[in-house]
Amino acid sequence: MRRSDVDGRWFGPVFIIPVFLVFSMTTQHSSVATAFGPATGASILTRETASALARLALKGVRKEYPNKPEHVLAGPHDIKAPRTLHPAFYGSYDWHSCVHGHWMLARLLRLFPALPEAKEIRTVFASHLTAENLKAEAEYFARPEAKSFERPYGWAWLLKLAEEFHNWDDAEARAWSKNLRPLTEVIVTRYLDYFPKQIYPIRTGVHANTAFGLSFAHDYARAVGHQKLLELVGEQAKSYFGHDCDVPAAWEPGGADFFSPALTEADLMQRVLPRDEFRTWFAKFLPGASKGEPTALFTPATVTDRSDPQLVHLDGLNLSRAWCMRGIAAALPADDPARKHLLEAAARHAEAALGHVASGDYAGEHWLASFALYLLSAPANQ
Repeated sequence: MRRSDVDGRWFGPVFIIPVFLVFSMTTQHSSVATAFGPATGASILTRETASALARLALKGVRKEYPNKPEHVLAGPHDIKAPRTLHPAFYGSYDWHSCVHGHWMLARLLRLFPALPEAKEIRTVFASHLTAENLKAEAEYFARPEAKSFERPYGWAWLLKLAEEFHNWDDAEARAWSKNLRPLTEVIVTRYLDYFPKQIYPIRTGVHANTAFGLSFAHDYARAVGHQKLLELVGEQAKSYFGHDCDVPAAWEPGGADFFSPALTEADLMQRVLPRDEFRTWFAKFLPGASKGEPTALFTPATVTDRSDPQLVHLDGLNLSRAWCMRGIAAALPADDPARKHLLEAAARHAEAALGHVASGDYAGEHWLASFALYLLSAPANQ
């Protein structure tokens, strides 16, 4: 991947057919265009799109209410406001969404340093990501009642944020990365301590999904050179999923899914297996992919009510399916028949979801833009 010095566009995921999408950023009454090029071209994240996404995130990360805390009360003294419990990540409805909202702002500013919202993003980071605030966030995890707090979804996004700062050559980003380190170390330790004890994977389409949690941990470990974590992810992935075959993907999706259990698993395995091994594994795991089957997996999910916090998950499912399909396809040979079906389906899923990132309802707006940005800007082999 590279960023063009000429026009500031980000060249990312590749799809096999051209699809031109326009989604309205309802709160700003503006529109932005995102183009998905053919197999020989590229997906383009424009500065205009980046600016609109940034405005969504800036709105969310400072919005304390409504809030859905995953907070276990040990007594009356634990009844506290979100900003008191989480001085860095109190907004965006819940902790994990606030974390990936900060990741989104960091990713956008790293890719587009001259973004109109750049100064505002830096001001938010300077206020939220202080050493004191992040020390308090790390200390929250030390509560006996917080042993399973945000496991593994929030853990995974925290490591994605840490990875973003690690990859960013910017003086302030280095300071924020240093401030984040105590919390990052807590999360890495949680991975190392917990996953050897989790004998069975959690195959779900929501937060507890094991494969997603391991995927982002793998990305972080590879980026920073954390060999112990990298080895753990590889070992656990093979132990959990190495012998899977003929996955019942026709049962998907569930009514509140924002992940595909089947595709999230395959996207993890393309990270940890050598290419030849992955191709053999995938042919057994999803044999119908060579024909674009099962149809339910290759067809975008239908969302009937974007004001419902569970039903709107299906917009996220379409976005995450698209990035998983893209990653899986990148690991297959060019002449593999499954590759064509995956890339075509990825484009369909992206088209179905990107127009609804800014629906005007906070139920989806507080988190969907992060999924959209990950799809638009992450390398195909992540």
